[in-house]
Amino acid sequence: MTGVEEVTPGAVRAPGPVRRRVVLAWGLWDWGSSAFNAVITSFVFGPYVVRGVVGDARPGGLTANTWLGISGFAAGVLVALIAPITGQRSDASGHRRRNLAIWTGLVVATMLGLFSVRNEPSYLFIALVLLAAGAVFQEFAGVSYNAMLPQISTRETLGRISGFGWSMGYFGGIFLLLICYVGFIAPDVGWFGVTSAGGLNIRTVAVFSAVWFAVFALPVLFAVPELPAGPQTRRVSFLGSYRLLVADVRRLYAEDRNSVFFLLASALYRDGLAAVFTFGAILAVSVYGMAQSTVLIFGVVANVVAALGALAMGAVEDRVGPKRVILISLVGLLFSCTVLLFASGTTMFWIFGLLLCLWVGPAQASSRSFLARVARPGREGEMFGLYATTGRAASFLAPGLFALFSAIFSDRIGIVGIALVLLAGALALSKVVPPTSSLRPTRSSAGA
Repeated sequence: MTGVEEVTPGAVRAPGPVRRRVVLAWGLWDWGSSAFNAVITSFVFGPYVVRGVVGDARPGGLTANTWLGISGFAAGVLVALIAPITGQRSDASGHRRRNLAIWTGLVVATMLGLFSVRNEPSYLFIALVLLAAGAVFQEFAGVSYNAMLPQISTRETLGRISGFGWSMGYFGGIFLLLICYVGFIAPDVGWFGVTSAGGLNIRTVAVFSAVWFAVFALPVLFAVPELPAGPQTRRVSFLGSYRLLVADVRRLYAEDRNSVFFLLASALYRDGLAAVFTFGAILAVSVYGMAQSTVLIFGVVANVVAALGALAMGAVEDRVGPKRVILISLVGLLFSCTVLLFASGTTMFWIFGLLLCLWVGPAQASSRSFLARVARPGREGEMFGLYATTGRAASFLAPGLFALFSAIFSDRIGIVGIALVLLAGALALSKVVPPTSSLRPTRSSAGA
């Protein structure tokens, strides 16, 4: 006897009762990571690169949006190639927490580096490299972070805790956006005497956001314990990790095709979910007449609504299961897209645009908990690595279809492209068997 209980595949390992302090520490990483997702990529630094750094210039004959697309594509390829083995290697070595610290530190470093990007076209390529590197490191950090979910929850609380994490991310983004707006963006002379000369206010926001992320990432590194290393047979070289990955995917397909089908289905609808936020601001201005100064406020409200949706439906998920929550959310998204296809004016966009956001949070949170419920104990990092890879593999669909329908018809009809991806994801998910509720949490040695 080894003193370690056998762990049933698909069981959620929980070291005793869920501790709120540990859950809060875990959720604070989501709160802090919003500094990169909301401020750097979505609402502040990304637009600064387009309008402030490049403006009307066309470096290499291409627009800033095109260059950002190329940068994002390169980041996606790297994530697709490397994310699965980073998860597998962290599972095997027992260094999940250490890896989270490393990747988070690298994200923070790239954010600090953005301070060097002045509002001149010659700084574009520095910005592109830093943004792409930050996106890659953020995805790798997310693999280790998501894999911790089964460590801090039981099967009965997994949905609520996953929803809590997503809502913390949304609320963190809201709070930080408001701070940055009031302190650095809105006033002519912001905190610490910062002005807009040379893009200093936006560059300072990048530094402020980096510090924000670093501070709120610390608690999880002390509160969530490391797991024991995996079997010696899984501790292989870097190249050997790829051979092991191929063998694992073949075995997963042979033994648990349902999980493979979920990964593929979620890749489709998660691409649609990302497109809702990516193109929401564009449509608000170009189709529904919203003033550019109002878009940031809409973004704040949208994050509030998405957070509340994730919290509310997380509790519902623990009673009805993640598949139903995801399908309900996708139906709600498709309904809102259909209304917006025929609606006009800012009032209708406020109503149904926010209704769209209401369903994004629950779909994201329940997707994470769905995978955590079906992942084999000790292999969560590998599964979330595959989750990141499949999501990246399909990340071109919604943007591509949006661009296609927009080019052929109009920006408004571009909504059809997003809706088609969401519909395809919903249809694929309907064929996936949901996690069984009969499996009970099985304690590992961590709880012995």
